[in-house]
Amino acid sequence: MKVPRGTAKTAPAAGSAPRSERGLQKAPASARAPIRNHAQKQPAPSRGRPGQREERRKQILEAAARMFNRRGLHGATLAEVASDVGLATNSITYYFRRKEDLAVACLLSAIDHVVAIAERAAAARGTAARVRAFVEGYLALLAEIDSGRRGELVRFHDIRALGPGYREQVVAAYVPMFRRVRDLLGRPGTGARARRSINARTLLLMNAAFWSRAWVSRYAVHDYPRVAARITDILLHGLAVQGARWDGVPRFRGTSALADPCADATTEAFLRAATLLLNEQGYRGASVERISAQLKLTKGAFYHRHADKDELIAACFAHSFAVIRRAQETAALQSSGWQRVLEVAGLLTCHQLSESGPLLKYTSRSALPEAMRAETRRTMGQLTQGYGHFLVDGLVDGSIRPVDPAVAAELLTGTINAVVELSYWLPGFDLDEALDFYLRPLFFGLLHPALPAAIAPRG
Repeated sequence: MKVPRGTAKTAPAAGSAPRSERGLQKAPASARAPIRNHAQKQPAPSRGRPGQREERRKQILEAAARMFNRRGLHGATLAEVASDVGLATNSITYYFRRKEDLAVACLLSAIDHVVAIAERAAAARGTAARVRAFVEGYLALLAEIDSGRRGELVRFHDIRALGPGYREQVVAAYVPMFRRVRDLLGRPGTGARARRSINARTLLLMNAAFWSRAWVSRYAVHDYPRVAARITDILLHGLAVQGARWDGVPRFRGTSALADPCADATTEAFLRAATLLLNEQGYRGASVERISAQLKLTKGAFYHRHADKDELIAACFAHSFAVIRRAQETAALQSSGWQRVLEVAGLLTCHQLSESGPLLKYTSRSALPEAMRAETRRTMGQLTQGYGHFLVDGLVDGSIRPVDPAVAAELLTGTINAVVELSYWLPGFDLDEALDFYLRPLFFGLLHPALPAAIAPRG
């Protein structure tokens, strides 16, 4: 049974890309041209040597990455970037005519860094060594950023907020990056099943690395290598002890088992429409007009329920958090830590793909005002600790192998959050693929023999 999709796909979010790699190849040549060449054609300042201009361009990109990460592409302005580097706004336009030019240049720079990490990791011998080298390389990059040895890199979650023309240029670089990381897991075996499985596992690997940016700063920078080792241990070996079973994972279709039977139907429809549009098209794409049109309501009806779009996003988060709490309450009734973790992860994966889903992506918080962002971070942290409690239960009763429960809980949060990204790499995917190709490797390890085998790269 295929998963119903609420809206047409547009562009990738954090750790994602278009629905089909093949579809990207049909993009016009102009859309595939690297944006950096376009940006470098902007008139250069009349003063300063070429080396000075390049250094100033680098400073602008780093300042812009900070602003985009904190305020989102929608919220950041050229004036803020200019102020950060001590320039007038019109001086920024010597380098980048529009904010979108600047955003794309930042995204392409971030892509280049991930590709470089993947290329270095590819030199390691064996799949496990390559996975380890990739995670270590990415955490080493974060250590450089968080210690101030280099400037920030923009996160990928706002790619979908770019306008036409800009979005396609980033996507044209993002897909080869995904393939480069996929090569670290080996060439897929023959058949569509093997290819779809390795795409799902690649998303799991990339998301584990990218999601770490949301939480690794809680650790001292000198502990980042240790965190990388613990992430890698879980990715390679999973959570399962010998003899653990997968057949107990929930598999429901249609109406979610986590739906609130007492909820107002119109309110639920509003929240679902807004969540779908925010996840697929970002803050800009999820306009009041589009949300209202999807529900066949007037803008007046929207404002009757919500003062503004920020309030609606906050309501979407509150709704998603309530679903996660219900899943944790249900899972707590299971008899072992393993069964509780399996239950909560399965319930939420099924909910994501049900008629009541999806959950709002956590990265949508960048569009909120600072006070709302802080509250969202606090609540998400509490819910992640809930996963951690189940993991500790499993460590105590012996149903989960020895892992760092704090790191494992973060990986579980990030993995569930990104379930809907599968549509970009497994077009038309179904619930069984989401559970068996994407979620199961987190529990049993990326290289678990029950998964379709990959062919080791030549050399």
